[in-house]
Amino acid sequence: MNENLIQLQQALEKSFGKIATIEAALNEITLTVPAEHYIATATILRDDKTFAFEQLMDLCGVDFQSYGDTGWSGLRFAAVSHLLSVSKNWRLRLKVFVPNEDFPVIPSLLGIWSSANWYEREAFDLFGIIFEGHDDLRRILTDYGFIGHPFRKDFPVSGQVEMRYDAEQKRVIYQPVTIEPREVTPRIIREKSYGA
Repeated sequence: MNENLIQLQQALEKSFGKIATIEAALNEITLTVPAEHYIATATILRDDKTFAFEQLMDLCGVDFQSYGDTGWSGLRFAAVSHLLSVSKNWRLRLKVFVPNEDFPVIPSLLGIWSSANWYEREAFDLFGIIFEGHDDLRRILTDYGFIGHPFRKDFPVSGQVEMRYDAEQKRVIYQPVTIEPREVTPRIIREKSYGA
């Protein structure tokens, strides 16, 4: 890890070591904070001259259900933000887990970084994470009548409804999925002399 990142890691440990988990791997630092400290931490990361993270570059939702080979025993949903400090020339991954899987709500970063707007809408649309305080939280990639959140790992592969253009009605219509599920069975072709 380069000296710049070591300096960042030390500053993070000094400021957030008691409330957060700090991981350094592959020349990247991840700061994982509890949901109740999310906004306060983000505000410090932006305003404190030690960190000076002026820009939120990305925010995405993550579904950790059945994560990894051993299975996941922690909280299911997380919001992961990627921050950039142009003045300090460093980056940081800020991760927060949603405390309630059945009603996934965490505070919105929109008041801290305005670029969070569409990213949070996307995480809401695809994962169902609700960002409390977001003033325009609505679907952004799927249709407004869409049922469910397609990036959740328990979302059905074929979906539930499909839309198509009806030439007679001259409009788009919704209907139940007409694709019949099929089981893919590999065909094995062996030569006559196989195994002889």
